[in-house]
Amino acid sequence: MAITSRDGILKVLTAYNPWWKTGVVNPMMTKNYKRFAFYEAMKRLKEQEIRRTVVLTGTRRVGKTTIQYQMIEELLKSGVAPQKIVFISMDHPMLKLSDFQDVLECYHENICATQDVYYFFDEIQYAKDWDRWLKIIYDTQPETRVVATGSASPALMRGSQESGAGRWTVIQVPTLSFYEYCELLGIDRPEIPQDLKPTSLLGKSQIERTQLMLQLSKVQNHFMRYLQVGGFPELALANNDIMAQTVLREDVVDKVLKRDLPSLYSIRNATELERIFLYLCNVSSEIVSIDAIAKELNGVTRATVETYIQYLESANLIYRSMPVDMAGKKVLKARPKIYIADAAIRNAVLMDDSILTDSTEMGKVVETAVYKHVAAFYYQFATSVGYFRGGGKDKEIDIVVDYPTVRNILIEVKYRDGAPIADDAAISQLCEDASAAIIVTKNADDFGVHHTKTGKEMLRIPAFAFLYLLGNAEKHGYRGVESFS
Repeated sequence: MAITSRDGILKVLTAYNPWWKTGVVNPMMTKNYKRFAFYEAMKRLKEQEIRRTVVLTGTRRVGKTTIQYQMIEELLKSGVAPQKIVFISMDHPMLKLSDFQDVLECYHENICATQDVYYFFDEIQYAKDWDRWLKIIYDTQPETRVVATGSASPALMRGSQESGAGRWTVIQVPTLSFYEYCELLGIDRPEIPQDLKPTSLLGKSQIERTQLMLQLSKVQNHFMRYLQVGGFPELALANNDIMAQTVLREDVVDKVLKRDLPSLYSIRNATELERIFLYLCNVSSEIVSIDAIAKELNGVTRATVETYIQYLESANLIYRSMPVDMAGKKVLKARPKIYIADAAIRNAVLMDDSILTDSTEMGKVVETAVYKHVAAFYYQFATSVGYFRGGGKDKEIDIVVDYPTVRNILIEVKYRDGAPIADDAAISQLCEDASAAIIVTKNADDFGVHHTKTGKEMLRIPAFAFLYLLGNAEKHGYRGVESFS
């Protein structure tokens, strides 16, 4: 007896596409709040002159599938016939085991004979030869539009560079920014100008800056909960934070480590993968040595550590921040800083109630959140986001936005009382050649201008305010270097 059949495929497709009968998407599937990535994806989908396949990538539960349902709802409202829209979950056992061509032929033979349609593929990396099929669809069905999601970024990026060059665009869907979190929860938010840019605060008077901080204080009390569970839409809306962390640990981390990655990369021993991820949770925001990890985790080879870190990055569970050469200064050899993709993931895995009261741990948590925001903000641009460590006494700058043609942006996270910055600190010495230098502080009253010995001005701004303003800039389109200068 065949495991899959056309009748079985049709039943699954019909269950996933109720709008074929009702004409509408179930409101439970579309939610009310739309992520920034939704608007970016719709803009690409509607582009008439340059046709592109849209690929959404991000870890589990960040809302990729919800964005697809929201896009389907938008298409239906614009008058697209329901039968011309098909949602295909390649994560479903029946569809995963079926031939890609059989799934498409089943749809066209039974639902819509024309090829002027919209394909929505969910978790497409589970389909065999998915990148080749996207290329075939693009090349042979010029009226067809495609939106796909996937949790394995490098696999999708590699497919984009090989089969998808000039054919599709990869859009990253990170965990919620602090700004999105506040919008999602309907928190009473500040009334701030849409075109407000973080370093434009340097040109304002202290009175104006104080008035802005009074406005931003409306969201300050929500910052700690955001760091605990706020990065995932469904969990952010939950009433039980302990249960939310349990779901995060079981449904995001465990499924990725025990099912998704072993399936994608044929990993036989998932225990080693889990041990490496737990180690990285403990050292998030620190520079790591592959050799040191292998030595610490007795029995794990250096090659395994290196490979598994690449897999964790592919699943959007971690970021790797690489050293940046600053004005010819000698830099640390290419050892990465590792950041867990969201502070809430780290907290859920470590299950340590003291994290939010331990100043050292809180410094790691906040730096992780700041890096995530900056990396997500600059994802679509010709930049890299790394760190600097070099010069005398191995001085360090936590985050460097590295532009190939313009001056860099320097960010130092000092999440502690007083947030002291010495005159000989790397950011103080190197800010002369930067387009902007930002010191991210802890307390609401620790904001304003820091003057270096040479008279260069650096912006001091509390973490919650910086992240909120960055989200405000992202929402209103002020990306790139202009958003800071």
